[in-house]
Amino acid sequence: MLQFFTGSQFTTSMELGLLYGLVALALFISFSLLNIADLSTDGCFTLGCAVGASVTVAGHPFLALPASMCAGAVSGFVTAFLQTRMGVQSILAGIIVNTGLYTINFLAMGSSSNLNVFGCDTIFSLAKARSENPLYRKLYLLVILLVLVLLICLFLHWFLRTSLGLSIRATGDNIAMVKASSINPAFTITVGLCISSSLTALSGSLLAQYQKSCDINFGTGQVTIALASLMIGLTLVRRGSMLTRTFGVILGSCLYRLIVAIAMKFNMPAEFLKLASAVIVTVAISGPYVREALRFYGQRAVRDRVEE
Repeated sequence: MLQFFTGSQFTTSMELGLLYGLVALALFISFSLLNIADLSTDGCFTLGCAVGASVTVAGHPFLALPASMCAGAVSGFVTAFLQTRMGVQSILAGIIVNTGLYTINFLAMGSSSNLNVFGCDTIFSLAKARSENPLYRKLYLLVILLVLVLLICLFLHWFLRTSLGLSIRATGDNIAMVKASSINPAFTITVGLCISSSLTALSGSLLAQYQKSCDINFGTGQVTIALASLMIGLTLVRRGSMLTRTFGVILGSCLYRLIVAIAMKFNMPAEFLKLASAVIVTVAISGPYVREALRFYGQRAVRDRVEE
């Protein structure tokens, strides 16, 4: 690892892993818990980035975070409404919302395809200015993102153990049982997608302040990247408490960023990163099936030799 990275490159990979890990956590809720393929992730990420950048430019960097989360929650509500009230399939609902969000994001950025945050205060610059500690000023980005992600993981650990959180988890496991238990699955799906989309938008808002810019295409491919991170995390941490599983998702995001950094060290063209993400997702999803298939054929081969 040391031969590939300098200290700053490793730190940057961890920062991006934590930042994009919020999108992976969002997919953990929608894809793993609710068993819903939410394809509005790309547009929702850009929505959070656009709203966050616009509010930051207006001089309210801290307000930008809850504002973007509220915008993301609205996006999640529309996606859930299409599924639960309009009878639209989950994949189609995500595609419809993602398509409509392109125009919304364009308007949120002042009818421009990009928006600069240079020269404006951000939560990172304000936090850096409050300390003269040289180590903190060197690692302040990592510290802030680590604290934010830790708080969100703790919140999810608490929330998913409440009666509402357990209902959301049960909806993804067996929606018929949920209906039989007098729980409204439309409500649990709506709450779950609102929380998921708010986390996606929060990640986009943090990225706008992290990179001090916003572009209409920032969200392209986010669902694939987040899914790759999620699959890596769930492969590493298959069982355990909800807190352990959320930490595993963040770990998967950080490892994905390290893999990307290593690929860049070998001069892999940026255009191939999407293909690499697709391969990682395929391997992570099919890995358990292939492992079980090899075990089955191995046991059958042993049994055939014994019978002979």
